[in-house]
Amino acid sequence: MLKGARLLSIAVAAIVIASSTTWLLTRPHAPFSADDPRLTPGDAERGRLVFAAGDCASCHASPGQPDRLKLGGDLALASPFGTFRTPNISPDREAGIGSWSVADLANALIAGVSPAKQHYYPVFPYASYTGMKLDDVRDLYAFLRTLEPVADRPQPHDLALLFRIRRFVGFWKFLFFNEGRSEGILNGDPLHDRGAYLVEVIGHCAECHSTRNIFGAIEPKTRFAGGVSSEGVGFNPNITPEGIGSWSENDLVEMLKSGKTPDHGYVGWSMADVVKNTSELPDADRVAMARYLKSLPPRPTAQP
Repeated sequence: MLKGARLLSIAVAAIVIASSTTWLLTRPHAPFSADDPRLTPGDAERGRLVFAAGDCASCHASPGQPDRLKLGGDLALASPFGTFRTPNISPDREAGIGSWSVADLANALIAGVSPAKQHYYPVFPYASYTGMKLDDVRDLYAFLRTLEPVADRPQPHDLALLFRIRRFVGFWKFLFFNEGRSEGILNGDPLHDRGAYLVEVIGHCAECHSTRNIFGAIEPKTRFAGGVSSEGVGFNPNITPEGIGSWSENDLVEMLKSGKTPDHGYVGWSMADVVKNTSELPDADRVAMARYLKSLPPRPTAQP
């Protein structure tokens, strides 16, 4: 009987330890608070460029209407886990993010955590945004505050039962998320390093141009080597030198400005929408992005 009691005690202790460890590993971490001295007011005009570089309108503009600054969300994003709906990020206090502080936006972009201290699903590309500079977060916040509130409420996500438990995202973060880290390959050249920041972080290009594992995380060996399109039709191309090695730096700059490709065609599908944003950037930023893309290590095209 004593032996049985001891085994029971060990089992209970193991359960308690496992439960505590799980709780700690999956706990949302919000690194910024409203009184953080680094989160001073930003510049809305600079924030407009951050908004464009981040391709925010492509996901958050209300579908079925032409105004790219009407940020009511509700774009459907299909995935193996179910259908996600993009949120309203207009300044509306009820339906949007009008009640958010700069710290709330910083926690969302850099840590993937909501003001309610819940994990965001990584369909929101905070795995890339996590490398953002706080100056850019502050400026983006200032710009978003200048826009018109939109009272539209997006539909809820339609996910398989298991994936409705946001706490499980904590496991995903433990395995695949490196808070504050950029995947950019820097070399000390200001233009190249600016391109690394735009391509890897704000522009989050790898989120579409890479292949994902069964958990929805980017496979490192396929980074920029192509991935299934967000529309579920076709394949986003390999944008390493293995795929676009024949393109010159000027070809890439022109594509980012007008959508025109070297073979006298034009980009289509979601990339056409991306170009609407990159066309608003300064010429120097498009050159920086092209310079960085040309410097990427060649990788064989991933298989759909």
